[in-house]
Amino acid sequence: MKFSAVAFDLDGTLYPNSSFFVRLVPFLLKEQRLLRALGRARTMLIQGVDCGIEDFYDKQAHLMGEILGIPAEEAKDRTEKLIYRGWEPHFKKIKLFPHLRETLDAFRNAGIKLGLISDFPPEEKLKNLRIAEYWDIYFSSEETGHLKPHPAPFLELARRMEKNPEEILYVGNSIPYDVQGAQGAGLKPALILPRWKKRPPKEIPCFVFHDYRQLFDYVLN
Repeated sequence: MKFSAVAFDLDGTLYPNSSFFVRLVPFLLKEQRLLRALGRARTMLIQGVDCGIEDFYDKQAHLMGEILGIPAEEAKDRTEKLIYRGWEPHFKKIKLFPHLRETLDAFRNAGIKLGLISDFPPEEKLKNLRIAEYWDIYFSSEETGHLKPHPAPFLELARRMEKNPEEILYVGNSIPYDVQGAQGAGLKPALILPRWKKRPPKEIPCFVFHDYRQLFDYVLN
């Protein structure tokens, strides 16, 4: 086999992003400012903005509070209630990509270890998607104090899977965050890409697939 371990991103990789965004429309209309603040704060964190706070969640809340003009604790509470916990029930009605389950079953039956990193807490999402039992390990990149594409989450993945980075195929749906992030930490990347989207440039080598049956064949055949 090419790989002894395969790890995945979650959002947009295990299911189509469009199916989630449709269910999120009421939230987007009501809480646009909160979501924009979270996005801006996370961009700043990825860029390495230092606000003198070590804990990831406190740092994120501090930046969001400054953007929104509210106390950091209020920003933290609203993010926890409305985004971290508030989004999770939507996943009960989301359909996975076709052939994902069969692919995960085949990998497990072949003795391949399975892992997952998400930039948000994955546990309840995986339970609601009814695929929590597949993974040897899963965690949020936030636990490392960094978001993708920083190498820390990928290196922590390798450590928890007890594998060298080059033994792991990392599957994601983002070129800058998943593909280049994995490459930067020494993992081999794979990209799930809709057929209508442009393939990554040649200087970013990775396995590109549109259908999970292609990933099945790439890894096992």
